[in-house]
Amino acid sequence: MFHMREVKLCSRTGGYKRVPAEMSTALESYINRTVAIITSDGRMIVGTLKGFDQTINLILDESHERVFSSSQGVEQVVLGLYIVRGDNVAVIGEIDEETDSALDLGNIRAEPLNSVAH
Repeated sequence: MFHMREVKLCSRTGGYKRVPAEMSTALESYINRTVAIITSDGRMIVGTLKGFDQTINLILDESHERVFSSSQGVEQVVLGLYIVRGDNVAVIGEIDEETDSALDLGNIRAEPLNSVAH
C-alpha cells in the first residue's frame, strides 16, 4: 500500500543514545521529504521531516495521524507542526507522494497496529 524507503530504528533500553553516523546520513536524506512514522504504540504519523537530533527526536511539519479502522475508512487527524520523541519511533520511511495521493483512504479498512513488543 505505501511505498517507502525504510530505516528501522534500534530499540533503546534506558537512557539516551546517539544516532550512529550511517543512520544520521539516512535520516538526512529524508529532510524536507514526506515521511511516515510508525510509533512504538502503533500510531502512523505522516508529515514533512524538518529536522532531527542525536536521539532521533523528529520534527514534522504539515503532519497528520492516520487512524485505521476495520469498520470505517482511514481518518486523518491534523497535527500541524509536531515533534515525535525518539524513544517512540519504531520505523520511519519516505512516502512516494504520487502513489500516496492516488490512495482512496476513505475506502481503506484495516485493523489498527498493536504496540511494539520489546
